[in-house]
Amino acid sequence: MRKSARLRGALLLALSTTAFTEMASPAFAQAPATTADGTAAQAADPADIIVSARRRSETLQETPVAITAVNTAMLEAKAAVNIGDLQGAAPGLLITQQNSGAQAANISIRGLTYADVEKSQTPTVGVVVDGVTIGTNTGQLQDAFDVAQIEVLRGPQGTLFGANTIGGVVSITRSKPTMEPGGKVEFTYGRFNTWSGKAILNYGDGETWGVKGFYFHNQTDGYYHNVTRNTSDGWSKGDSYGATVLFRPAGSTFDAQLTVENVVQSFNPVVSNIAKTGEVFCAFEPAVECNRNTTTDLYTTYGQAADSHYHAPDATLEMNYDIGGIKLTAITGWRHTREEQEQDFDGSSVDLYYVDRRQHYTQWSQELRASGKLFDGFDYVVGGYFFDSKYDLTQWSRVLAFAPTTPPTQFDTNAQHVEGKTRSYAAFGDFNWAFASKFRLSFGGRFSHDNKKLFNGFAGGKLVDPANATASQFVPVGTGDASFNKFTPKVGVDYRPDSNTMFYASWSRGYRSGGFSPRAATADTASTPFQPETVDSYEIGTKIALFRRKVEINLAGYVSDYKNMQQNLTLPGGPTGNQTITGNVPGGAIIKGIEMDGTFRVTPQFRIMTSAAYMESHFRNFIANGVLPAGLAYPGGVLAPASGIGPYDYSTNNLIYAPKFTSSVAAEYEIPTSFGKVQTSLSWRHISPYDEQLSAASTTPANIGGKAGVIVNGNDPRVRTTTQDLIDASLTVNFKLSSTDAYVRVFGRNLADQKTTTHAFTVAGLWSFGMALEPRTYGATIGVKF
Repeated sequence: MRKSARLRGALLLALSTTAFTEMASPAFAQAPATTADGTAAQAADPADIIVSARRRSETLQETPVAITAVNTAMLEAKAAVNIGDLQGAAPGLLITQQNSGAQAANISIRGLTYADVEKSQTPTVGVVVDGVTIGTNTGQLQDAFDVAQIEVLRGPQGTLFGANTIGGVVSITRSKPTMEPGGKVEFTYGRFNTWSGKAILNYGDGETWGVKGFYFHNQTDGYYHNVTRNTSDGWSKGDSYGATVLFRPAGSTFDAQLTVENVVQSFNPVVSNIAKTGEVFCAFEPAVECNRNTTTDLYTTYGQAADSHYHAPDATLEMNYDIGGIKLTAITGWRHTREEQEQDFDGSSVDLYYVDRRQHYTQWSQELRASGKLFDGFDYVVGGYFFDSKYDLTQWSRVLAFAPTTPPTQFDTNAQHVEGKTRSYAAFGDFNWAFASKFRLSFGGRFSHDNKKLFNGFAGGKLVDPANATASQFVPVGTGDASFNKFTPKVGVDYRPDSNTMFYASWSRGYRSGGFSPRAATADTASTPFQPETVDSYEIGTKIALFRRKVEINLAGYVSDYKNMQQNLTLPGGPTGNQTITGNVPGGAIIKGIEMDGTFRVTPQFRIMTSAAYMESHFRNFIANGVLPAGLAYPGGVLAPASGIGPYDYSTNNLIYAPKFTSSVAAEYEIPTSFGKVQTSLSWRHISPYDEQLSAASTTPANIGGKAGVIVNGNDPRVRTTTQDLIDASLTVNFKLSSTDAYVRVFGRNLADQKTTTHAFTVAGLWSFGMALEPRTYGATIGVKF
């Protein structure tokens, strides 16, 4: 009975995890994914890594998609707090924190990203937890806790994926109940008075049911120093807790798993002042606070104290049923967030721009899938997807108030209220056909329908209770209601001349729906939708195993043709004098690159993993005119030219979060001893400089299309990172504590103490701010398993 249950679990793994795309390699992966009963999926070779990128349980080297697998051991070796420590571990992957929103991430894969926290737009890169997509950038920076495996999928998704994503997917699979009594408890303490406690407890009858409870607490004083208040800055504390119940009736091919979780955080969102002479705010700030560098100066702050709070309960129900040759899967997800965020955005000792944002967000999703074989050599996965979300945001802004004060208990006339709704339907299918010996054709498609609604209004001179704001209390500026439909196909072929070699090629189209701009402040901009963007991705690659699988090398080359790229822009208008809207870059962009992953098993105890990615990207005919017609785009953070002036040519500006070169090397070595196993890990990640915002360094007058205009000479250098060489190391000693397994780990992150921005922004000649990379950090962990 137990053996058959495990076989069913291995089949269900292909149905219960989430993600799909083009292939490259197993950088940093150590262990296979787990099946539904919590045991490891069986592979023909112990070196194989089991993934489920194509909704099928396959070894990573057999999967003709661009995927990197990362497991628990890699995250634990770094004492990782969140998935941001994956940055640089997979080719072309960046994950940085956007602290203008709780648990908010700027995620870029192959140069495709969306760096904002507003909930009106779909993230470019999807984060999926146990099959459920997080519908906004807020909440994407997931805790690196209780993780079985993470799969990073590069390129457009759609034919096998619930929500549509244009850039890629980070798919997180949490550990499943073991259905046996047991647990794990650990405590970590590190620099900046950072400490955390983790606990996972399992119980069950061994076969029919199991329950898992989990708890994670993490807090820190922060790594900034605030001169104005003479205290540490950037503090945070958070708790994540919940339970998972797994039920598998004896003798049945049905199973159900329910997870209920809550995340509670309090934190101080810090920005560093990087304003310079010529920007308005510098005229009011002390001289020492202006014209600072974007490396070492970032860690000294001057801003006012700001407390923010975040609550995010969620629930996931997954059900699987084998009806004989057809596997049925249903995944239901619910997520609700409540945010109360204050932030001193000028970052100076003078209170110039202070924002208080109160918002609520709720999403429901339902995915249904069926998979099986039509005949020998032809298998399929087909499904449908429904997504519904709504949010409300009330924001109060205090601008150029020259006395440090706390926000009032009521919103004044600068209060803005936004309510938005999204409803999406999709049908998708993916098919594999072994049409000839050693050849396989993969093809599929997805039809998507998205409806977006938005209400936008201002207080209009009335005082509004921030805790109970509703649309009826605000004077409408504009409303919008628009629908978007798109069919996105995919086709690929792979050839396997022998069991150790595979070549593949594919073409897929990605799609991101249009919508409305929540920060628009005039009737025209609030009611005019921006249009969808698309990417055509072309890819070729190979995977090669040598020397009896001791060496595995995977290569991929790609070209991404980006059309109607959505970008933010700052325009005049509205009660505060300027507004931010989203539009489309008419010419789009071209991104092309080469990627490599490799694993070298020197001995059974010694492994070396490496990756590298080279990328070229540029805008194509990015011309913005002075007069703003519907749908025309200007770059984010740049004040649009006055009416009747233009055009402006931004074609030479760099795309954001698109470094030319990234690489990594990691070595792991195990030393057996008389008292237990000693594990060492050393890694180096290299990330070349990249820009974090579309902006203007300078302009040059030019004749553009027969009109007097200007050429923008690249992005502002303050929004560009320095070269990053991130060195991490750890040493873990495993031993017996009485009859209990125990371990002690010492670790260090960013040992070379690299200092640069993780996010930087300039605001139309008014002011500029940035956030700092975590400096050198070290600590120790002690834990037990039973």
